[in-house]
Amino acid sequence: AIDQHEEIIRGSTESLVKRVLPLIVATIDDRSWRVRYTAASKFSHVVKAFAPLTGTMDALVTAYEKLLQDPEAEVRTAATHNFAEVAKTGAMVYPAGWTGAEEITDEDSQRIPVAERLVKRVMSLTEDESENVRAALAMVATELAPELGKDATITHLLPPMLSLLRDSVSEVRLNIISSLSLLNDVIGAELLAQSLLPAILNLAEDGKWRIRMAVIARIPLMAKQLGKEYFDDKLLSLCVGWLGDDISSIREAAATNLKELTLLLGADWSVLNLVPRINEVKTHSSYLRRMNAIHAFVLIASVMDVDAAQLEVLPTLLDMACDPVPNVRFNVAKGLGTIGHRFSRFVYESQILPVLDLLKDDSDRDVRYFANQSCDALIISFG
Repeated sequence: AIDQHEEIIRGSTESLVKRVLPLIVATIDDRSWRVRYTAASKFSHVVKAFAPLTGTMDALVTAYEKLLQDPEAEVRTAATHNFAEVAKTGAMVYPAGWTGAEEITDEDSQRIPVAERLVKRVMSLTEDESENVRAALAMVATELAPELGKDATITHLLPPMLSLLRDSVSEVRLNIISSLSLLNDVIGAELLAQSLLPAILNLAEDGKWRIRMAVIARIPLMAKQLGKEYFDDKLLSLCVGWLGDDISSIREAAATNLKELTLLLGADWSVLNLVPRINEVKTHSSYLRRMNAIHAFVLIASVMDVDAAQLEVLPTLLDMACDPVPNVRFNVAKGLGTIGHRFSRFVYESQILPVLDLLKDDSDRDVRYFANQSCDALIISFG
């Protein structure tokens, strides 16, 4: 019975290879682009189903490469979305152009991983005329790095990644920035910094605010990977400079970013590197930038040790309570309410409460409102 079962399985496998596989491959050349699009969008599922079967992957990978070069951009885009999944099948195939005509006794020794064969296609895809194809590639290309290993990644994947970082279309640049972590895991932070960081720094001042936001989101991880010294040299001024960005979402993200850096690199580092630079912003002629300085100070103080916050941040906040612009003053009131509970009763009664009492009598009603709100919140903490 077992022998019969195995024979049935072998027969089913042979039927799939001889009858079904040719039909699938034939869809690649179908006259209707919609048929080819459907094949391209489902190709990773096809590959996973057929990968365990002997004698299938060479035909499927060849067909897939043809989809990547399809005359219709929609088909190429759908195929590119599947790029990483097809490459990660782990199957072994002959190199592109292999004819078998060479006199080699062990032809299987010539086989290479699918990822190693497909990575040769990445550079041509970065030059595709369709921005959708390039954007799709930017989303998935770095997933090849763990499959390729360090040397092949450096040789075959880094150059096209650099090209994508410089792409003229913002979505492409955004996608590649968002997917760099896998590349870092394989080649290491130092090499990543040498090869790609200059392009990333250029994107930090990109005209599209979503690109700048994506760079900001990666800053804490980059600081962790690159170390304090390299980070201070290359990225510190950018981080503080974002507090003056024209887009409010960027300014808010920049302040949060400084908090994350303080958590990561420590209060001493923050006192030495961030606080002096933010102090420069507090005297800026734009009240919006002064408000951003307050927001940054409050966030930084919330994660510092109490002594550092009291000595380095609190005096600045108290001084800014005398700012001529009401929006700045009520942000001081809000900030004191946020971090005031961290300090001792003596500091609360001798420094914070007198300033809040002053703001409670301010000529602006919004300032009075937030000062009263903060006082009520701190009364709960100190009684």
